[in-house]
Amino acid sequence: MCRVVDLRQAVLAKNDASAHELRAHLAARGTAVVNLLSSPGSGKTALLERELLEARERSVPVAALTADLATENDAARLARSGVPVKQVLTDGLCHLESGMLAAHLDGWLPDDTRLLFVENVGNLVCPASYDLGETLRVTLASVTEGEDKPLKYPTAFGLAHLVVVTKTDLAQAVEFDEAAFRANVEQVNPGVEVVLTSARRGEGVGVLLDRATAAADGAPVHAPVMARPQHHHHSHPHADTVHTHAHPEATGTMAHTHP
Repeated sequence: MCRVVDLRQAVLAKNDASAHELRAHLAARGTAVVNLLSSPGSGKTALLERELLEARERSVPVAALTADLATENDAARLARSGVPVKQVLTDGLCHLESGMLAAHLDGWLPDDTRLLFVENVGNLVCPASYDLGETLRVTLASVTEGEDKPLKYPTAFGLAHLVVVTKTDLAQAVEFDEAAFRANVEQVNPGVEVVLTSARRGEGVGVLLDRATAAADGAPVHAPVMARPQHHHHSHPHADTVHTHAHPEATGTMAHTHP
């Protein structure tokens, strides 16, 4: 058991070092990474497509990288927005790692990219432990997944800088209890902003872009309690990483808004 724990610590330490280097490299060129985490079928691709279109309308230089175990379906959908898109096939790996991301960006990412949206593998377990050098970490959940999702996946929601609820057009049909969901989010990540969205109806579209742009411009992001140094154990993600506003340990909190 100790050998497994030690190996995990070594893997995460290597990933954190790579993430630190990637974050510094991208910051130097003026690019911020937005790491999107969710379960499969949460609707993050549909929302991201709307956000990319919004970015084009606002003339914000953006790009998107999407990771899946197989198929290039999501990349094909996102490419309809007209922004640079790249598909990464992980061949069975359940998450992206910072070194993988850096390798895929090399020679591909346009020089003027202000925001890089990374659609992580659909999984709320493995990706939660890996820092990708992101400026903003966003965890999404659809109204169809249940109000207790944050309690079932406390690391994914507990390390988020922003929580996004999707498919709100179905909320009434599935009897989604917004108050209960917010209370559960608050339990694992006190003070984090929760945004309601519907890609189909356009509700909340543009808010993610607003928050990402603000973070890229240096605005402080929410600081999750779970990510603060005094709460870290060596096996916890991001334990030894410090960086400007991009990291969960950064100070400051976004104001609560309800689009």
